[in-house]
Amino acid sequence: MEKIRNAWEVSVQFLREARSELKKVTWPTPKQALASTSVVIVVVLIVSLYLGLIDMVLTRMVRLVLG
Repeated sequence: MEKIRNAWEVSVQFLREARSELKKVTWPTPKQALASTSVVIVVVLIVSLYLGLIDMVLTRMVRLVLG
């Protein structure tokens, strides 16, 4: 029973501390969130195109060597 009580107290303390820390967070404005999301999407597209191009080139090279 003591372990259950101790676990409960630890859980409550954790939630109090988490709540306290969340009050310190500076949340982005919708405009900032949209700008950050746009940057991430653009970077992902660029990296995807680059990796796709590299994959295509390497695939053709392997086919030439093996085929």
